[in-house]
Amino acid sequence: MDLLNTLVEKGLRRETPTREEALAVLATSDDELLDVVAAAGKVRRAWFGRRVKLNYLVNLKSGLCPEDCSYCSQRLGSKSGILKYTWLKPEQAAAAAGAGVAGGAKRVCLVASGRGPTDRDVDRVSQTIAAIKEEHQDVEICACLGLLSDGQAERLKDAGANAYNHNLNTSEATYGDITTTHTYADRVSTVQQAQAAGMSACSGLIAGMGESDEDLVDVVFSLRELDPDSVPVNFLIPIEGTPLAGDWNLTPQRCLRILAMVRFVCPDVEVRLAGGREIHLRTLQPLALNLANSIFLGDYLTTEGQSGKDDLAMIADAGFEVEGTDTTTLPAHRADALAAAGSGCGGHGAEGGGCGPCGDAAPADAVPADAVPADAVSADAVPADAVPAQAAAGAAVPAAAGTRESHADLVAVRRRGAGTDLPPNA
Repeated sequence: MDLLNTLVEKGLRRETPTREEALAVLATSDDELLDVVAAAGKVRRAWFGRRVKLNYLVNLKSGLCPEDCSYCSQRLGSKSGILKYTWLKPEQAAAAAGAGVAGGAKRVCLVASGRGPTDRDVDRVSQTIAAIKEEHQDVEICACLGLLSDGQAERLKDAGANAYNHNLNTSEATYGDITTTHTYADRVSTVQQAQAAGMSACSGLIAGMGESDEDLVDVVFSLRELDPDSVPVNFLIPIEGTPLAGDWNLTPQRCLRILAMVRFVCPDVEVRLAGGREIHLRTLQPLALNLANSIFLGDYLTTEGQSGKDDLAMIADAGFEVEGTDTTTLPAHRADALAAAGSGCGGHGAEGGGCGPCGDAAPADAVPADAVPADAVSADAVPADAVPAQAAAGAAVPAAAGTRESHADLVAVRRRGAGTDLPPNA
């Protein structure tokens, strides 16, 4: 397919596809799906090899949020029956982080509900970062605390935060349909503040909220313009008690097309397979590893994920390997730029002091644009019977896309981990 050959060539050159090309990926048929995955997989492997980075969420403060984000079980007035608790103590958060690190997580994401942190909250998180780094000096720390005020990004960086997450979620045109208590511009501003402070920016999207193909392309092109180092791709988890509880708009095949489109638009960025992968991709999760080079290990903020041991088995069975702390995640040109901005890339251990080695630690198979043979860009041949027409997950499969039936049997609210008396799922 000429489209896919063109997109592979552009991806290996870090050249942005056109909007029409990105839309065409989303419009491909199921018969073309394996070709799409194979083509995007070439780009993924060129920049990240067969490594999979593991990330682990620690929910520092759950529920009771004053914002009205329609997709969120922690929103104002939520009737989701999720765990609700105030700030974990630093030692509690460090213990929770330790479970993820023991499972192979390279990055710990510290998340707190709310519009944004107070200065006292920043102090709390700074103490938590210190407690985690004391026990796990090589682990990356990403903070996700909402909208930042002046000076807070710098304080978090000084405390040892390597990255800051704040997702754009959906297109600017439709943002007001899912949230009214803050604006799209507020989110963009927070990502830019994190970057200005020298932290690695992490910003992504949520698919499945009723958006059009044009909306998906809009938000991914906006992310490309913001240029975060990591892009989490979430698939809406329709949690009972939220306004979007009945929105089951995704199929496994559409999820794969979305991931492929993100990879083509953001070829050298850490694309993270995030929330909702288990219930929407189901048995096609291993195929998604050909598109994303990063996943969350175990549970999410308020819902249960696949068990950590099953995640590790899936990675190994699919022919991939867990990325170690001694390996730089980002390609050399991105790691060098991040180091020049004053932040460690967090992609390797502390040995050697900071990020000096990043420029020498590019993946062995990262291919320079001018070194790509002309005949190396055709999509790999994959047996047509490698993907079942319908994913059989052993659980009820959602009805056809666009229906508003409830499928609470596929969504398990988290009852374990930090904030509970039960061990975490790592």
